[in-house]
Amino acid sequence: MSTPTITRPDAALASRLNWLRAGVLGANDGIVSTASLVFGVAGATSDSVALFIAGIAGLLAGALSMGGGEYVSVSTQRDTEQAALAPVRTNPWHAAFASMTAFTAGALIPLLAIVFAPVAVRLAITIVAVLVALAITGYTSARLSGSRPLRPVVRNVLVGSLAMGITFAAGSLVGAHL
Repeated sequence: MSTPTITRPDAALASRLNWLRAGVLGANDGIVSTASLVFGVAGATSDSVALFIAGIAGLLAGALSMGGGEYVSVSTQRDTEQAALAPVRTNPWHAAFASMTAFTAGALIPLLAIVFAPVAVRLAITIVAVLVALAITGYTSARLSGSRPLRPVVRNVLVGSLAMGITFAAGSLVGAHL
């Protein structure tokens, strides 16, 4: 009986998939977390300055968290791969930059929508902007992975909707008691 041959994955492909994965994840997280944050605040107040401050703080904190988290995660992965027989050339800096940049781009969608939309329609405009963005990131992740897009699109839209709804309800409860 022969032993299976372990082949080394294409280093360029592994590197490209590393930063693409980090980018899609970062954009999706930026959209959902920032939309949820500003919806939570919008549940408590309609003050545009408070929404802007909360959104900017969430954008910066999330982008730095995603970038730092990707760097640590991919560094740990690289260390483990280097200890194995057939390492893959992953780059933690590429993943960190892709994740941080994508989080920022994703976070700007709900932030700009909720801050610049007229007060009477700000939540509706933000919901539409966020759901379209989540559908795009779901579709993009499906295309990058070679899978059918329906399931990732529906999953992204449902998770994002649930997160926004829960945080809006929590903000409304807090706002009602202030």
